[in-house]
Amino acid sequence: MGYKIIGDSCMDITAEMRKDPHFQIIPLTLQVDDVHVIDDETFDQQSFLKLVRESPNCPKTACPSPETFKQAYMCPEENVYVITLSSPLSGSYNSALVGRKMYEEEFGPKNIAVIDSWSASPGEMRLAMMIQEFSEAGMEFAEIVEKIEAFKTDKMRTYFVLESLDALKKNGRLTGLSAFVATALNIKPVMSAEKGVIIKLDQARGIRKALIKMCALAVSRTEKPEERIPVIAHCNNRERAEFVKQELLKLVDFEDVLITETAGVATVYASDGGIILAI
Repeated sequence: MGYKIIGDSCMDITAEMRKDPHFQIIPLTLQVDDVHVIDDETFDQQSFLKLVRESPNCPKTACPSPETFKQAYMCPEENVYVITLSSPLSGSYNSALVGRKMYEEEFGPKNIAVIDSWSASPGEMRLAMMIQEFSEAGMEFAEIVEKIEAFKTDKMRTYFVLESLDALKKNGRLTGLSAFVATALNIKPVMSAEKGVIIKLDQARGIRKALIKMCALAVSRTEKPEERIPVIAHCNNRERAEFVKQELLKLVDFEDVLITETAGVATVYASDGGIILAI
């Protein structure tokens, strides 16, 4: 049976995956002051980062409409898998659910799985990779959904170290005190997410030490890490992503470690130089 994997534009898949017709990205809209940017193939990261640097205000994001998701569900493929940014961070998940209801009211039942990734960027990509692997192997729709939900809930974890916490602070994701202390003392927190909610795991002075600590924590908290394929997303710093890849390979002989770039939504949250790891 045919399949389609739909992600909101925080699903930062690789350039090669974007060429695969099995994938479709539904863009969010970004706003910096009175400038609106569609997070699609026209997104210019350098121009956007310049807008952010020059604005005293925090950039905002707006999720896709339910109608946009409904239109995507009208594809000819029988099995549709939708992967969204963590619901505590965005309304994409609820919008995708409403879009499914609208579709079914008009056209009747269809295999449409809406999956709250409890993650972002590389975490969404990691789930998409698994769905494609299972689909190509001929696995049934219900079994794929069950396996993805179990993996997301019990096994996959997302970690990140950011150059700046300003975006998270201004968006209400951190307390003002924790953001101020980290900035004033050049302390870089190693962050993670529990069911989509951001938590602090550890910290280090300077970003390289924090990245090393992030890699060690990620490996130590992962069951059978040698069987995983970590995905690293970077915001405008490929060199830093390569550093993380080499640190991971020092710890575990992974079959592969993939690197991808952040599009607009993850750029808003990760900010210039941020690194996100899903394993």
